[in-house]
Amino acid sequence: MGTYGSHAKELNNYLSTIKPKTLVLNGDIIDAWQFRKSYFPKAHLRVIQRIIGMASKGTKVYYITGNHDEILRKFSDMTMGNFSLVDKLVLELDDDKKAWIFHGDVFDASVQHSKWIAKLGGLGYDYLILMNRFANWCLAKLGREPYSFSKKIKASVKKAVKFISDFETTATDLAIEKNYDYVICGHIHEPKILTKENKHGSTLYLNSGDWVENLTALEYHKKRWKLYSYTHTNFTEEENLFEMEDILTSQMLSNIILKK
Repeated sequence: MGTYGSHAKELNNYLSTIKPKTLVLNGDIIDAWQFRKSYFPKAHLRVIQRIIGMASKGTKVYYITGNHDEILRKFSDMTMGNFSLVDKLVLELDDDKKAWIFHGDVFDASVQHSKWIAKLGGLGYDYLILMNRFANWCLAKLGREPYSFSKKIKASVKKAVKFISDFETTATDLAIEKNYDYVICGHIHEPKILTKENKHGSTLYLNSGDWVENLTALEYHKKRWKLYSYTHTNFTEEENLFEMEDILTSQMLSNIILKK
């Protein structure tokens, strides 16, 4: 929340269709790195209100801190009613298996040792997603399929591909060492479910993706994991146009404020 690339409306729609016993928010829910008073639309606020409402009705909500909302880590291990703020989480599921859940920025050297570079990259990513959404709106008007700039860049840069592979290997190796059946991460924006093995054993690696470009979530139901992927079929062209105008208007207001 608080970024131009956030699909808050879609996320709110998704949350309105589920009634989970447990809801895990795996980091970077609010972007404190780029937070500005000039841009926090009603759609973003409605997501927060929705989550609070779910907690008030009995859903156990775990907010796991990430790198973009790392400022909250000074309050970690805080619990208020059904809401808990933590840095990592171990859940014992219905199948008597354990899920180890954390954001994953601990494996990212650029975040740990060169935060200004990471923050600059985050700002560039935000504007890339904004341009991508405008381009996809134009493509939709022409009846063309959407296109992801960031996925194309990641797939074409060998270092990015290696980073993702190394990230998954590091997470799963640690999970196997700690005897966890599932390891669930976020951070790298690569939604995935796959079994990973090494000489010591195996574990199921899961990544929840994001609600910026992938619009994905992980669901656990009847002892099975599913990767949910949101589609835009529930939205009219007029709603998409209104959303784009809202983003561009907020961008112009932000520029005016910054210039002043």
